[in-house]
Amino acid sequence: MVLYWYLVGAKVNETKEGGRGHPMGTEDVSDRYRGVDTWPDHEILAGLYEAQLTAIVAVGPALPAIAEAARTISETLEAGDGRLIFVGAGASGRLSVQDGVELTPTYSFPANRILYLLAGGDAALTGSVEGAEDDAETGAALIGEHAVGAADVVVGVAASGTTRFTVAAVEAARARGAVTIGMANNRDAPLLKASQHAILLDTGAEPVAGSTRMKAGTAQKVALNLLTTLAMIRLGGVHDGMMVDVQMSNAKLRDRGRRMVAQIADCDPAAAADALERTGNRVKAAVLVARGLDVQSADTLLAEAGGRLRQALERLDQAPAGTATNATS
Repeated sequence: MVLYWYLVGAKVNETKEGGRGHPMGTEDVSDRYRGVDTWPDHEILAGLYEAQLTAIVAVGPALPAIAEAARTISETLEAGDGRLIFVGAGASGRLSVQDGVELTPTYSFPANRILYLLAGGDAALTGSVEGAEDDAETGAALIGEHAVGAADVVVGVAASGTTRFTVAAVEAARARGAVTIGMANNRDAPLLKASQHAILLDTGAEPVAGSTRMKAGTAQKVALNLLTTLAMIRLGGVHDGMMVDVQMSNAKLRDRGRRMVAQIADCDPAAAADALERTGNRVKAAVLVARGLDVQSADTLLAEAGGRLRQALERLDQAPAGTATNATS
């Protein structure tokens, strides 16, 4: 807590002392870093490190908004076959992609239910596409081209909160009935106003004015991680802190899967390996098989529990002897 309040104080002091009066705090010049190019290397790094810590602190006040948005994501995606759609430009767009691509291997969220709408297209992932972020017409058009609708969730991310491509896409998605979430680093940003769920990450002036890949980007990365991880937890992808929907695509993950099954089902490693083989390396089903169910019964019980292993285990434990299991010999 002492560190927290120290960093909050550092951020407040930076705002008071460093403001140049720019309408967007992310474009402001901070007196804290005046003459930074003349400092010794270790002082530059210490100052940049301090700024990164304040970026983390800036996420704290946004936790209630992140929680509400995550709850809406999980409820919307569970209710149908809608998609999680990330919209962004430049560094913000790339951070969104970085977050989204992890959801399939980590939580088995279907890759065909994740969509990325980047200003400049795929070329913008590894290079700068000049002027693309100002193309509002394309941002809005892409929403129509991909038939975005009420079953979908659209997450727009922009440090400035003014990026025309992103704002137009979110506005168009909202008009078509999609759930819209906006994440920005400036107060009263158009993106926040355009979104049903506004997540403000008030990081203020950057050590290098306008270089939002730094503080703003760090806060966005943390907030995106929190947002999607909470949503995946609510969708049943985590049990006792373990990623029970992991796709076991390599030796490390296969070993992790065996350990998870053995721990949750309280069985030996050989039984865990056998259960995983019988279920096609699906941890949640394998846990139930290791507990005595056959594969079909395990899948049925999981479906009845909404894919949530904890609820499935509770149902299994509460069932009368001989009625909930269909163990094979």
